[in-house]
Amino acid sequence: MFVFLKSQASSIISTAVDFVVTFLLKQLLGDWFVLASITGNIAGGIVNFMLGRNWVFSSRENGASEQFVKYTLVWLGNLALNAAGIYFFKEILKLEDWTSKVLTSIIVGIGYNYVFQRFFVFRKPATQVAES
Repeated sequence: MFVFLKSQASSIISTAVDFVVTFLLKQLLGDWFVLASITGNIAGGIVNFMLGRNWVFSSRENGASEQFVKYTLVWLGNLALNAAGIYFFKEILKLEDWTSKVLTSIIVGIGYNYVFQRFFVFRKPATQVAES
């Protein structure tokens, strides 16, 4: 349960980075909210990887490059789901920009990111799990 709570704290921090970058770019790009959101998502993803590896899952024993490749694969799915979710809520359901982003972030964060990071990206080898 503690790992889940740390994961949620990491998500909040990463989401804050994502939202700040999105907000700043939205001001610069105007109506290009989806592009601003994708760029914010990239910034938040970088922060989330560093927090996940070093704090949430304490997975520094495993190779960073292997984790980064796995994280990138998961993150690409995250990016696609976020872009699709924001597009769906904003363009199809006609919700406000930030309502669309918040709803999408919650759904993708809990239903996709946590599961794949815990059991795929930062999974401890079986020998480490047995020793814990």
